[in-house]
Amino acid sequence: MAVNSYREDEVLENSDKKKHLLRLLSYLMEYKGNIFMVLLCMAVTVGISLVNPLIIERALDVHVAAKDVLGLMKLGIFALMLNLVYVFMVRIRLLVMAKVTNKILLTIRQDLYEHIQTLSFAFFDSRPTGKILARIIGDINALKDVLNNFVTTLIPEFVTVIGVVIIMMIKDVRMALASLSTIPLMMVSIFLVQRASHKRWRIFRKKSSNINAYVHEAVAGIHVIQSFGAEEETKEIFSEVVEEHKNAFWDACRYADLFGPVIDLCWGIGAMMLYLVGIKVLGVEKVTVGVLVAFGTYINMFWRPIMNLSNFYNSVVTNLTAAERIFDILDTKPDITDEEEAIFLPQVKGEVSFEDVSFTYDRGTPAETKVLSKVSFHIEPGETIALVGPTGAGKTTIVNLISRFYDIEEGTIRMDGYDITKVTLESLRKQMGIMTQDNFIFQGTIRENILYGRPEATEEEMIEAAKAVSAHEFIMKMEQGYDTPLKEQGAGLSIGQRQLIAFARTMICKPKILILDEATSSIDTHTELLVQKGIQALLQGRTSFVIAHRLSTIQNADRIFVIDQGGILEQGSPGELMEKKGAYYRLYMASCMDI
Repeated sequence: MAVNSYREDEVLENSDKKKHLLRLLSYLMEYKGNIFMVLLCMAVTVGISLVNPLIIERALDVHVAAKDVLGLMKLGIFALMLNLVYVFMVRIRLLVMAKVTNKILLTIRQDLYEHIQTLSFAFFDSRPTGKILARIIGDINALKDVLNNFVTTLIPEFVTVIGVVIIMMIKDVRMALASLSTIPLMMVSIFLVQRASHKRWRIFRKKSSNINAYVHEAVAGIHVIQSFGAEEETKEIFSEVVEEHKNAFWDACRYADLFGPVIDLCWGIGAMMLYLVGIKVLGVEKVTVGVLVAFGTYINMFWRPIMNLSNFYNSVVTNLTAAERIFDILDTKPDITDEEEAIFLPQVKGEVSFEDVSFTYDRGTPAETKVLSKVSFHIEPGETIALVGPTGAGKTTIVNLISRFYDIEEGTIRMDGYDITKVTLESLRKQMGIMTQDNFIFQGTIRENILYGRPEATEEEMIEAAKAVSAHEFIMKMEQGYDTPLKEQGAGLSIGQRQLIAFARTMICKPKILILDEATSSIDTHTELLVQKGIQALLQGRTSFVIAHRLSTIQNADRIFVIDQGGILEQGSPGELMEKKGAYYRLYMASCMDI
């Protein structure tokens, strides 16, 4: 999959808007009781709104015409009580729907977050983190109005429109048809506007995603930006991205804002047709003042819901693109999954074997890169294997395949004789401890970071792990010791200190297979000497894979694999490989010259 940067718009296939809308609304079905209560409240409010014009008609044609003050007062009190009920029901409806929509948004966000965690490295390799965050936060928030207004706007306003049409038809068909004569014009106009609008709101969402991606990248790399004095350059790029976002928003709004004028035009023409037919065609003597006022009220009651429905439709068109982007990720199938009959991997001894393993990055794309070809080797339990070779040769790929962060193209990888594709991911990865040069420190205390992979570990085990990697001493010098709060990404700690905490976090899990991927590259020479002693003790009894740039750090390895040209060029103990004076010898001598 090609990498998508903040400079590129995300590609979404043209999808079925109706399907996405129905899928979104299906979340409402989990709250049937609440929805029934809301519908009951709306039934009462719609009924009251339909009765109000009839009350006005009776007041004018009966009580005012007969100068019946007492009857008019009684009717007024009845109308007041009726509309107090209306206000109360509206309040209940709004409160219940607000709770329901917020719960649904929480559910969708949780579903999306949990699904993202099941996706493989390939998914995250193909897009910036900021674009993923845009879908989890901004796109989900955009769905609130659609969910809320579906129940509180679409249903009651639709019922109101139907009720108004029925009452108008019963009272006078000709006046009713005159009032509704502009509906065909409205429908055609709305259809054309929404097609153009939806396309532009999709573009706007993509531009919003680009902004998120760039801001996230810029904030994460602020140290690099400031160290190179590149603030002006980043400002210019940000201005360009914001300008594209602004233009996309304006373009979308220009079309979205056409909904209102279309309805207003049809509303005005309909009202003119009503009075034209009522006064000029039928004649004043055939239409009472009460009927004319009632019809005027009803036509307003017809077109106001139509306006609200158009606003709802506009909201759907505007925000349905957010639903498309959310469901796009939810429908992304994880590349790495448990097979249906996957078994639980019991505690292993640490035997690892590759059998004709091949692997290609971005297979089937223009960026396709073959890294490993027919690689085979066998590791005995407890062996320490060092992987060396030039950058991009496939050293990290090998350990990633053992952890099953990627699935192999062909061949078989076995652990204690078990094909790793036939066991559950959780039981496989629980057996492994992985340390890289870019270990992430979470916001929280040192204690929470060390216990991250094994929260049930005792205080003694935590301290033992910290001492083993020479982290205990500097931790105890801190003001609150192990309870010292850490900032995001360990800001305030030295690179070496962050690395030592990550070491302790890995070691406390007591993995049977240990992977150290350039794990000491960020530690100064003095600290490295302290850590090496602890590492050697922890390597005992564990199968270990060590990727190291400094060849002097792997002289105690049982075997060294020189990785290049898609496979293992040579392997053997450090002494054996030096005697061969082959690829490893040349690498070693080159590293000595660099020193």
